[in-house]
Amino acid sequence: MNKIYKIEVDCANCAAKMEAAANKIEGIKKASVNFMALKMNVEFEEGSEVKKVMAEVLKACRKIEPDCEIFF
Repeated sequence: MNKIYKIEVDCANCAAKMEAAANKIEGIKKASVNFMALKMNVEFEEGSEVKKVMAEVLKACRKIEPDCEIFF
């Protein structure tokens, strides 16, 4: 399953770090962040609980940039 989320992030470097962090989360098959469009495209693994996985992604991203936001 693919989903696209609107994100709020301040710099391209942080966006790249957020992408790397998201790709390490269990339940994510592939995540990519488009800094210019302020969007995160996420492909989930089969049977993943989307809300739980995205909560973990947000938690990991906030370690990189505390005021970032993912709207889901």
